[in-house]
Amino acid sequence: MESVSNARLSFEERKNRAFVLLLSSVLLIAIALVDWRAERYFALGFLYLFPVMLSALFLPRWGIALLGVLCAVLSEVLSPLAPSDAIIRLGFEALALVGCGLFAAELVRSRRLSREAEQRLCVLVETSPTPIVTLNESGFIERANHAAAELMVPPGGSLVGQSVAAFLPELHYALRKDQKPRFRTSIHCRGQRGDGGSFSAHVWFSTYREGPAPKVAAIIARVSRDRARGGSRCVSAGIPDCLPLHDRELGVLRLVVRGQANKEIAATMDVSESVVKNILQQLFAKTDVRTRSQLVRVALERYRAHL
Repeated sequence: MESVSNARLSFEERKNRAFVLLLSSVLLIAIALVDWRAERYFALGFLYLFPVMLSALFLPRWGIALLGVLCAVLSEVLSPLAPSDAIIRLGFEALALVGCGLFAAELVRSRRLSREAEQRLCVLVETSPTPIVTLNESGFIERANHAAAELMVPPGGSLVGQSVAAFLPELHYALRKDQKPRFRTSIHCRGQRGDGGSFSAHVWFSTYREGPAPKVAAIIARVSRDRARGGSRCVSAGIPDCLPLHDRELGVLRLVVRGQANKEIAATMDVSESVVKNILQQLFAKTDVRTRSQLVRVALERYRAHL
């Protein structure tokens, strides 16, 4: 289906104008010849709709109207029907052909304008000095401009296809399905770089939908310099010593970082939801945080090597 759509879009490109109009002319002549040869048996006037629709990709409105009237005249001249109602048939045929051609032309123009606007937007995003990313319904980065890659990954790295929880944990929770379908807000959070460093950022984001799937578009502004890389150490400036975590706590922590809810974690670990809640309370106490987003941030800062 996607390949058919791409072929149709390439067929409508302006560089193919001469080829399409030539093809439409050949088709019109072929239909007229067949209609002339088959005059005594049946009418083929409906076939003139195809060259009209094809020419509508590039002809102006007056050209479409003129071609529609010409096809209607050809259809009527070569028609085996009684000439008594020729004027009425000619009027209806011309109206039908011109109307279909104009309708097709408006659809094509609308699609071209939409595609050109999307291309201009993509160029604007790619050349923007401000980091911009979009996320799919699972929290994975679908698009990221060069500025976003420079901010969050080492030189030569790529953000596309990676989970945003590894870089901006708080942003991952903007995709929770129990929230309203669309909202806009901003957050101040700490981000993680791919080389282990961290930075403070202000993020403006909004949710939107493509079909039933919720997605997020975000603009990221760094408001502080990178913190020195901490690697897998448990102690860094202003961060207390890591408390050891047992295997079940680490398992829950991994799934929390991936953005899973308590019910999903319980199903994955084959335990009850109350057990998951108890383990989360233990994690909150050991890491001295109160929310899941804070827990994800601390997990990436202190327990990255274990995750």
